[in-house]
Amino acid sequence: MAAFEYEALDGRGRTRRGVVSADTARLARRELKRRQLVPLKLVATDAGPGAGPGAGVGAGVGAGPGARVGDGEAGGAPGLGARLARLRPAPRLSAKEVVLVTRQLATLISAAAPVEEALNTVALQSDRPLVRKVLLSVRAQVMEGQRLGDALARHPDSFSPLYRSMVAAGEAAGSLGPVMERLADYLERTHAMRAKVVSALVYPAFLAVTALAVVVLLMAFVVPKVAEQFDHLGQALPWLTRAMMALAEALQAYGAAALVALLVLGMVAVRALKRPGVRERVDRWVLALPLVGRLAREMNAARLARTLATLIASGTPVLEGLAAARNTLANSYLKASLTQVIAQVREGSGLAGALRKTGAFPPLVVYMAAMGEKGGRLDEMLGKAADYMEAEFEDVTRTALSLLEPAIIVVMGGAVGLIVLAIMLPILQLNTLAL
Repeated sequence: MAAFEYEALDGRGRTRRGVVSADTARLARRELKRRQLVPLKLVATDAGPGAGPGAGVGAGVGAGPGARVGDGEAGGAPGLGARLARLRPAPRLSAKEVVLVTRQLATLISAAAPVEEALNTVALQSDRPLVRKVLLSVRAQVMEGQRLGDALARHPDSFSPLYRSMVAAGEAAGSLGPVMERLADYLERTHAMRAKVVSALVYPAFLAVTALAVVVLLMAFVVPKVAEQFDHLGQALPWLTRAMMALAEALQAYGAAALVALLVLGMVAVRALKRPGVRERVDRWVLALPLVGRLAREMNAARLARTLATLIASGTPVLEGLAAARNTLANSYLKASLTQVIAQVREGSGLAGALRKTGAFPPLVVYMAAMGEKGGRLDEMLGKAADYMEAEFEDVTRTALSLLEPAIIVVMGGAVGLIVLAIMLPILQLNTLAL
């Protein structure tokens, strides 16, 4: 059964808005008429399996049972527009919107508000049509008797498997409010860390692009013009000047071809990285790098520990928590290692022992997991491990990025200085000969 947002007139001529559940748009209009409402607009909030062929399009006043809805007749085959709509990616909530919605729902549900009322309140308060559409669709499924986790599963692009697993665990344990609070804390912390890294990379990236553009412009336009002035002198030029002139000529002659080759090589590399075997070998090589590998390992380990701690604290079994946490890892080699951990835990091994056998995760995670298993406080110890690794990752990245900015300036200044020196050396040589 689908959910439809409607705008209608009541018996007093006032505009009424809301959501009605029905199998098709025709039945939705019939339900509105039964409520003595005249439909002005009817839009499907969810085009899931239960939605009828006519879902998803507005229906004006007087749209009869046989009215044409969208690109296909009600009950008939979908038209060209409907088929093209299926090819477009489904709209999804942004990470920031999911964080905000989760915090609002957590606050309302913890205050003993029913789930459907909390969903309706958050939807009506949002100024984003997509947020309203998704939440009202979830609310309609909940009002039909579905669990919140199952209703969220109809929007997999907006709510991750981890999100749905935590909600389902909270519903099963009868503690949805506290679980939503933990989930909101987790999402806010993850979003804040990602935002810090992105904001810290903006300025160095701008400097690097500017430096590259300045060097390319000097080599492509300035150096060739200066070189023309020295051609008629008939005198041997300094080796630095000759090298710069040769590089400028090569850039003019083969620059476009080199750019195309780089683009093709990048496309080939992207396609190759989509193969699991190639991606796993590359990710394993990345982990072996001196500084980058350490940062990648700790970032993924912190994400694993934080996710697993949150899930276990919410009442999720360890095996289900490991399966959900696996999807949060960005490194395919660590994903494969965690798959081995899941298999060993399923066979009866302890979590710490399974993590230690892979040799892929930091010793801190293994040690804290062992302490948590011995003391019966696995979620607490994993949370502490995540706190430490997140703080260390933030400190290292802050230091590295603070050193990156002056390094880019030094490299840019050195490249421009070499170009200027290559131009000035012949001039100084002529002045010396004139004396």
